[in-house]
Amino acid sequence: MNKNYIDSIQKQFNYYKSLGDKTFDQVSDTEIHWSLHKDSNSIAIIVKHIVGNMLSRWTYFYTEDGEKDWRHRDSEFEDSYTSKTEMTRAWEKGWACLFLIIDNLKAKDLQRIIYIRNEGHTALEAINRQLCHYSYHIGQLVFVGKLIKGEQWKSLSIAKNKSSTYNKSKFEKDKHKGHFTDDL
Repeated sequence: MNKNYIDSIQKQFNYYKSLGDKTFDQVSDTEIHWSLHKDSNSIAIIVKHIVGNMLSRWTYFYTEDGEKDWRHRDSEFEDSYTSKTEMTRAWEKGWACLFLIIDNLKAKDLQRIIYIRNEGHTALEAINRQLCHYSYHIGQLVFVGKLIKGEQWKSLSIAKNKSSTYNKSKFEKDKHKGHFTDDL
């Protein structure tokens, strides 16, 4: 079971990263800074927060608290990226830190205790926590991208009014074990 879990979370993290990547492909340098109003977050700010969280949580994952004293979370909500290139470099750095742990994860590691703000979690619980946290914010990225692009947005999932076609292609295949990301 633990091997299946590790394979599954590797695919899930890759999937959510790809949603961010595909969103960035559709927006410009200027558009990454757009926000609905002064209290909402732009794509750039959401990315900065995700990256700050990733670097803090996954650096020395097993040996240091996940909330590092060098992290300044409040500054993650200040828009400071000067370009989409700078933003995506930071994005890649955050994911590289995460995948360094996830890609080397062993079943025995899942029960190790790690800490986030002095609260103990099994590694499995911490991984689930982060997977949910990142999917939440990446959903925001996608939504902001859709707001920006309007009718020019290229769907990242099953497009409206295309469910029947998609389902037909799936049900034409024999039943098999797989992960929904295998065909993406």
